[in-house]
Amino acid sequence: MSSNIQIPKTCTICGSIFIAKTTVTKNCSDVCRKRAYKQRVREQKIQDSLSEQQTTLSVTSKTVGRKPIEHQDLNDKQFMSINEISDLIGVSRWSIQRMLKRGEIPFKQFGRKKIINRQELEKLFK
Repeated sequence: MSSNIQIPKTCTICGSIFIAKTTVTKNCSDVCRKRAYKQRVREQKIQDSLSEQQTTLSVTSKTVGRKPIEHQDLNDKQFMSINEISDLIGVSRWSIQRMLKRGEIPFKQFGRKKIINRQELEKLFK
């Protein structure tokens, strides 16, 4: 059963006026319909990329893969790990590892973990 309605519409892509036979038609031809689809897909990819970028900006590269550490928690601690020191100072944990290896920061080995006294860390900045 075909429709007998004729609705004058303007194509969303080329802007030409055409007669639509349904109320949902937005484009004048198959070529314009394909172009409209590609445009929708392109805009969706841009929106996905922007939303992904916003979520990435909220998570810093230092805390990817581990729980972010609150700075007020670090102010109360006497002994800290390498990750906590790197978050507090704002350098990479590999920089802290190199300082430990060179002997610039004294530490105690606790199993596989290296523990640094906060007083020793503060001596570096005095």
